[in-house]
Parts: sequence; structure tokens; C-alpha cells
Amino acid sequence: MEKVVHSRLLLACGLLGSIVVGARAADLPVKAPAPASPAPSCFASPISYFEASPVECPLTWNGINLYGAIDTGGGYQTHGVPFNAYYPNGVEELISKNSNGARYTLLPNGLGQSHIGIKGIEPIGGDWSFLFNLQTGFDPYSLQLANGPKSLVQNNTNPLDVQSANGDSSRAGQIFNTVAYGGFANPVWGTITAGRQDSLILDGLGRYDAMASAPAFSVIGASNTAGGSGDTEDARYATSVQYSKGIGGFRLAALYQFGGYSQGNGSNGAVEGQFGGDFGGFSFDVVASKVRDAVSLSNYAVSPLPAGVSIDNLKASLSNNTSGVIMLRYHYRTVTFYGGFEVIQFQNPSDTYPQGFTTLGGYTVLPGAVKTTDYDIAKILRVSWLGVRVAVRDDLDLAGAVYHYWQNNYNTGTCTNDGLSASSCAGTLDAASAMIDYRITKRFDAYAGVMWSRVSGGLASGYLNFQNIGPTVGLRFIF
Repeated sequence: MEKVVHSRLLLACGLLGSIVVGARAADLPVKAPAPASPAPSCFASPISYFEASPVECPLTWNGINLYGAIDTGGGYQTHGVPFNAYYPNGVEELISKNSNGARYTLLPNGLGQSHIGIKGIEPIGGDWSFLFNLQTGFDPYSLQLANGPKSLVQNNTNPLDVQSANGDSSRAGQIFNTVAYGGFANPVWGTITAGRQDSLILDGLGRYDAMASAPAFSVIGASNTAGGSGDTEDARYATSVQYSKGIGGFRLAALYQFGGYSQGNGSNGAVEGQFGGDFGGFSFDVVASKVRDAVSLSNYAVSPLPAGVSIDNLKASLSNNTSGVIMLRYHYRTVTFYGGFEVIQFQNPSDTYPQGFTTLGGYTVLPGAVKTTDYDIAKILRVSWLGVRVAVRDDLDLAGAVYHYWQNNYNTGTCTNDGLSASSCAGTLDAASAMIDYRITKRFDAYAGVMWSRVSGGLASGYLNFQNIGPTVGLRFIF
């Protein structure tokens, strides 16, 4: 009996001791867990920086992001022209009027225009934010600002068979020759921006082209005819207002260009409207555009120049252009299909400028050098494309595309010699391309591919040759 009582006393004492010790332990300070090791900085070493993407490791200061791309390359043209440091693409990847001899050449900007810019978005109260974007394109070899009109002027006294690359462009050596806009955004009310902006068509084409409008592999990228509603100068508007809004799976946008040539535009006004949406793997966008007095510049290409014409003068053709485009994309697992169709109507312009005018880059178009009656019969240009891109691995894509441009016969006379007699005769441009894109890191692309292009009929009128094959290899760095 005593043993039992003794055991019970020991058990009671033990329980009491546990309660007291537990109570005291609860009063003791608790040691905080060891802090997690900070994530390594993406600027800790060159390797960590190059392995991080620009989104993961932006160059940011006080909400302002410095960004850009440097795209270098080289290749071969069966019928090409020499490199030009001012021509935005550096070379003419498509078959062109002046395409002549076979040559190895520098081929910059194969995947896209080399550029540098600053942008940012800053909350300003409530759900409103202020945003801005300033960007300029340049040649990565010479570091000259992209300037299409200057490339034309450089070849003013050169006949076709001795010209370097040249052509019209919305980029004319401006400080910010790509975009320069600011505006406000709100998740409920949408986004409104003003300044120098891409056309709605140009903005959409890159997303619906298997080649992402790469100049070395895409007709759409090599020439902004489609993006500019028929004229490359109108791929961007220097004085414009744009509004965009998402509603569920749909999106709406509208753009209005005001001002004219003296404000740095390639037209005397434009209006665009867009409707699109995303549903699962399917996306679409439809854009309509109307441009007044669109400018298409050309050079004289003769020596000596006509009397009264200086080396800095250019010629211009004006037109009122109306276009509509539908763009489609479907993504299934590792494969994405692309396609689109655009119709562009060219008519005589609203204004004739008998006294001439000053054009992009400050160059003068003299009286008598302004053509305003090219489209007594409306020109209709139809543009179509199909393409596919396959993600073979996370870092490796294969892509292929075909492009077809065809115009009606808007010649007031008779077309002869299979339509080669005049550029206003019916004609076609066909192109096909293939490309491989290997992402060495999240900042470096190595790419290689080839584009074949051919013209016929009125679209080949005045050409030295009718076909070009251009393989290209390159390396792009983004930051």
C-alpha cells in the first residue's frame, strides 16, 4: 500500500514539475528563425546578368527603364546592293529595282531594327498611372541613326546599277525615330497616349507573322508597305492620339493623326480603328485605316541632276490610301500558326502641292516633282501571308512563312511585254523564308535562315533583276 502511495506522489510531483517548467519555458524569449538568404543579384557577375532576361533584370533607375537591342549579322545576296549605313535595314533583303550583282555583305537588323530607348510607368493616384516610351533605331555597325530619306539622297546621282541600299522610311534621322509618346492608363477606363506612335496595323503585324516581321526573313518586316497602309512613311505617325481598352477577352483601339508634313508626318491626316480578341489558343485582330495625302519618296537616280535640282532634293508621289486587314494566330502545344490578309486602295490625293513641300528629314520636294495623278484608276494591292513557328525546345524555334502581294491593272493605257511595260500594270511579288532561332541565353539570340523573293508583271517594271535569294546569319543582344 505504501509503495502505491509513494508511486502516486512521485507521478504527481512529476506532473507538477512539468507544468511549472512548461510555464517558465513559455515565458522565455523565442529565438527567431534564421533569415532566408537573399536572392543573388542579377548584377553579381556577367554570367548572372546574361542569364537573366530584361524583365527579370531591367536597367532601372527611379522607375525609368533603359532598354534596347543590338542586332548584327552577315550573309549573301544572289542579286543585292552594297550596304548603306543610313538605310534602316542596312541592305535590301527583298528583290528591288536596283538589285544587281551577287555579293557577300553585312546584314544588320536581321531580326529587327537595332534600337535604344527609355520607358516607364508610374502610379499617380488612385488607379491611374503615367506612362511614356522614347525609342530610336540605329545601325549597329556605323551607329548612324536610321534615315531612309538620307539613303535616297545619297543615291540621287547614282544610276540603278551602281546604287547602294536605299529607300523611303518613316525613320528619317529623328532623335526618337521609332516612337516618342506619353499618356495615362487606368484598368477601368483604358489607356490614352499621344505623340509619335506606330500605326495600329504595324503594331499588330509583328504579332501575327511567323517571322515576327524580321527584315531578313519577312516581306512585312523588310518593307513597311503593309504596315503603313500602302506607304512606308505612314507606318508611324509623329503627331497622333491613340486610345485602347480591353473588355473581357476582347480589345478595342483607335488612332487619330493630326497635323501634316510640317509636323514630321508622312501624311496630312489619318484615322484607324481596331477590334480583336483572344480565346484559348486563338487570337485575331481586324484593323481599318484611312490616310490622306500619303507620301512616297524617291530619288532622281541620274547624273547630272536636272537643271534647278540640288543633291538634297527628292521626288514624291501622293495618294489617299484606304486599307483593311485581318490577322489570325492559333497556338497548339508547341506549334503556332499565323496568317493574314490585307487590301489597300490607292487613289489620287486630296491636295496637289504645286509649290512643293518640305518632307521628312528636312528635304525639299520641288514644284513639278510632286506626282498626284498616278491613280486616275484606283490601284488595289492585296497582301496575304501564312506561316508556322515550332518551339522545338524552350531555347530553340523553327519558323517558315510564305508571302504574296498582287496588284490590279490600273494603267490607263495598254500593258505589253507581260506587264513589264509599266509599273501600273498587274503584277505580283512572292516570297518564302525559313529560319532557326537559338536563344543562347535569355539575352542572346543566334539565328540563321534564308529568304527567296521574286517579282513579275507591273511590280517588276524597271527592275534590273527579278529574283533574289538571301541567306543570313546573325547574333542579337537585348537589354
